[in-house]
Amino acid sequence: MADTLAGTAGEAASSVPEYPMPRDARCPFNPPATVRQLTADEPVSKVRIWDGSTPWFITRHADQRTLLTDPRISIDENRPGFPHMTRGRAEAAKVTPPLITNTDAPEHTRLRRMVNGPFTVKRAEALRPAIQKITDDLIDAMLAGPKPVDLVTALGLPLPTLVISELLGVPYEDNEFFHHQSTVALSHESSGQQAQEAAGALFGYLDGLIEQKTANPADDMLSELAARIKAGEMTRAEAATMGVAVLIAGHETSASMIPLGTLALLQNPGQFAVLRDTDDPKVIAAAVDELLRYLTIVHTGVRRIALEDIEIGGQVIRAGDGIIFDISAASWDPSMFPEPERLDLSRAARQHQAFGYGPHQCLGQNLARVELQVVYSTLYRRVPTLRLATSFDEIEFAFEGIAYSLRSLPVTW
Repeated sequence: MADTLAGTAGEAASSVPEYPMPRDARCPFNPPATVRQLTADEPVSKVRIWDGSTPWFITRHADQRTLLTDPRISIDENRPGFPHMTRGRAEAAKVTPPLITNTDAPEHTRLRRMVNGPFTVKRAEALRPAIQKITDDLIDAMLAGPKPVDLVTALGLPLPTLVISELLGVPYEDNEFFHHQSTVALSHESSGQQAQEAAGALFGYLDGLIEQKTANPADDMLSELAARIKAGEMTRAEAATMGVAVLIAGHETSASMIPLGTLALLQNPGQFAVLRDTDDPKVIAAAVDELLRYLTIVHTGVRRIALEDIEIGGQVIRAGDGIIFDISAASWDPSMFPEPERLDLSRAARQHQAFGYGPHQCLGQNLARVELQVVYSTLYRRVPTLRLATSFDEIEFAFEGIAYSLRSLPVTW
């Protein structure tokens, strides 16, 4: 007979861990030790979040895949008890229109169908030559300039920002504005008002661009959204908010993965050599998936709420209970990935959870894979003597947003 932890003495005790949990500074690539311990001992448990609530916490790979495809859980952020990531997100949810990030089927299906086109495998592959040119140009500039170089500002941030700007139809020269606003909107340090003001600024910016694209369409995603508005298929608010979501997601994760992946490889010289010495697309693709698994940079969990009672892992998740899926825990689940702490670019890691799972799996995963395949295969081949220009202990990690990242990565060659 399954049990529920709700209302038990254990939940009231301080033994319920706070989430998100800090990483060990000595092992910054590893999920927090408490998360890994829960995966082993108590994979369906509870954590305490910023508002004092105690949502369920799911860590094992198999359990996550079971629940993330279960229609009895919802992504509707306005349901009472939804475990919001931050106070700012909780406030913003009240005024956010329907999106692929906050709706269930059939509304989610309708909205996702409208934005899937630019992110298919075929469209992402068609961008590979352009991504290659952007990468080569940025590396050219890096090699021509002074050393050491901060890889975050030289390559990590500009490359995915240039790509998503071209795909959306957003002027790249506005990148400082939307980088700043997206950082404030997502930061755990922002108040509800600050997060809403930042999100509102981004909404107004994208809304203005959509108005321009309505009058003067181009070959970009915002023009496609403008055409759907004219056809009555979606509202302007839906289109502008969708543009905001794509703009933020399209640059933040890859911008984090490029320097983080490089740092991980520099700490593992044998694995660095694998990418430095190959031009085999299959080897490169496998290496990217292993780096995605190893790092799984979204460190704030995937958030849902139960619509009905669900029994899993010897517990009962009651209707109305919040649920958090720690996707780094699933990507490091030893039952799925033996010796998960070992970075092994030959590992069959395609089943990682870095992009989530189920109907809400990351829209931009095909584009992200192409970007990372191009960058990792190009940078180390062109700069084979790349090395840190500081000690590993002096590298500063950042955890404020959805994805953990590096504040800077000084490198030389």
